[in-house]
Amino acid sequence: MAGSRMSDDSEISEINVTPLVDVVLVLLVIFMITAPTIYQNALQVQLPKAASGEDASKTVLSLQITRVGEIVLDKKTITEAQLLEVLKAQKPVSAILLGDTKVEHGIVIHIVDILKANGIQKFSFGVEK
Repeated sequence: MAGSRMSDDSEISEINVTPLVDVVLVLLVIFMITAPTIYQNALQVQLPKAASGEDASKTVLSLQITRVGEIVLDKKTITEAQLLEVLKAQKPVSAILLGDTKVEHGIVIHIVDILKANGIQKFSFGVEK
């Protein structure tokens, strides 16, 4: 016979590599997705010093808005007047608002209005995944 045909009585002696390739590709995708997150958290960078540089933590203002509408800054409850003082002193460029799920929409809009009136044009709203 010219072609090698397997008879019904012979055993299969080849290795099926298809499942191996599938597993390797799935692992590759998982590593590609998780690597940037792990890499960014693991970086320890010492920034150079400059006389004209600004503290990056002061350019972003992080505010929490509680369920009852209280404003929390650096784990301290503040009033609107104190918020205005902080805005004038720090002059942040952007703000992150972390509002409770039960806070009224009008309260959040009022705080956004205060921030916009004091020169902040970039906003982010904190969410959980």
